[in-house]
Amino acid sequence: MSNSLGDTLGDLAVLAPAPAPDRRRARLPWHLRLLEAATAYLPVLLMALLALGTWWLVKSTPLPEAERPAAPPRHEPDYTMQQFMVQHFAPDGRLRVQVEGDELRHYPDTDTLEIANPRIRALAPDGAVTLASAQRALSNGDGSELQLFGSAQVVREASAGREAIEFRSEFLHAFLNTERVRSHLPVVVRRGASELRAVGMEYDNLARVIELKGRVRATFAARARPPGS
Repeated sequence: MSNSLGDTLGDLAVLAPAPAPDRRRARLPWHLRLLEAATAYLPVLLMALLALGTWWLVKSTPLPEAERPAAPPRHEPDYTMQQFMVQHFAPDGRLRVQVEGDELRHYPDTDTLEIANPRIRALAPDGAVTLASAQRALSNGDGSELQLFGSAQVVREASAGREAIEFRSEFLHAFLNTERVRSHLPVVVRRGASELRAVGMEYDNLARVIELKGRVRATFAARARPPGS
């Protein structure tokens, strides 16, 4: 009997359940339990940190700037000259325009010249000479178009039996290639001993036509009578 009971107790001892895992873990110190939990969640924490860093880099990276259109050139002179003289020549080498002045400023955005106290001498293909002066002038690049401001004067000298003609105004616009002069301000025109005053005018030397605008006052020289008339 005793042997059978001992065998039975031995079997019961063998079949007795092991201690529960929770109880085993509960017996660990708190700092070891915390380290174990941190070790278990470490991959998740690393993935979260990596995702957060990637998001921050994307937000912080500057976007490529769109191509900006080239800024138009500013209206500023790229060179100046003092007490200067500039000459322009025709393709055949003939002097066409000579410009002198106290100061010259060239503006590259409009290819224009601004001149202080200009003195211009232009030669037409037939050899006729035109002189111009003013307090200030604006000229295109080749000197063929002039805007004269302040005490402006344009004189076409006498040539080939034609009398000299003179224009005076506070503004004159001269086109040397086409031999035209215009003004929208009061103007005085002198030819020989005759004088015309008008509010404005258009003059075409090639067509030999002058158009006077507004109220006109004229003074004509009396013609000498032939002897015996």
